Amino acid sequence: MTAMAEIRVVTINIWNRSGPWDERFVALKTTLARLAPDLLGLQEVIVTEQGDKLHQGKAIAEALGYHWMFGASHGEGFSFGNAVLSRWPILRHEVFALPGGGESEPRSLLFAEADSPHGKIPFFCTHLAWRLHEGHIREAQVMEIADRIATLCPIAAFPPILVGDFNAEPESDEIRFLRGHTSLGRKSVYFADTFRIAGDGSTGVTFSKQNPFAEPMREPERRIDYIFVRGPDDQQRGEPLSAKVCFDEPVGGVYPSDHFGVVATISA
Repeated sequence: MTAMAEIRVVTINIWNRSGPWDERFVALKTTLARLAPDLLGLQEVIVTEQGDKLHQGKAIAEALGYHWMFGASHGEGFSFGNAVLSRWPILRHEVFALPGGGESEPRSLLFAEADSPHGKIPFFCTHLAWRLHEGHIREAQVMEIADRIATLCPIAAFPPILVGDFNAEPESDEIRFLRGHTSLGRKSVYFADTFRIAGDGSTGVTFSKQNPFAEPMREPERRIDYIFVRGPDDQQRGEPLSAKVCFDEPVGGVYPSDHFGVVATISA
């Protein structure tokens, strides 16, 4: 039997430059070098044009030898957004604004097409509205994301991969919509939640009071970071094969972020 080809995907909210950034940068690089992802989605990435001219996504990519793209969501005097890092060249990319409302911070969806040995892989990274009571905004955001993916990714192409900090628990309507368990706006879609299907048996919590950077928020323990894939297709591409929480241990006494992340392997 021929061995199934796999790709490894990671997502992590890097918590902008909060806390001890220099030490966290080392922890992020060290953990990512161990995980060795093929595709990586970063959220809360900061880019500054003044002063130290920090570009967190570029710095991480260059430390690992990866290709990268950044997509801004908002910022005045700086940019705050998402980044995609890829072991393979990135052929094209686009940034799409997501619906907001009220005091919600602007959010975006970053699309990057990676030129992998398995074909062109459409990869999406996002970060949804964060407040606990903003479920209605997140619902509008996931509907927009689903529409963008449907437009950019025909069924015959490699199954699109969607990662990010969704700020929503697995049983929320916004996540159930993505999993095909409920409809929103008379629409329905299906993406496989890699951890739900192929998780390692743990709770999968990614925002935890066990993390000293998250503990002061006093928010409920919950899984809010996800890797989704629209698969498997009729060629068995896009099947979740394994998934687990990562970035859940300190490096040199320092946690990489206030979030834990997710790593998944997907058939290619």
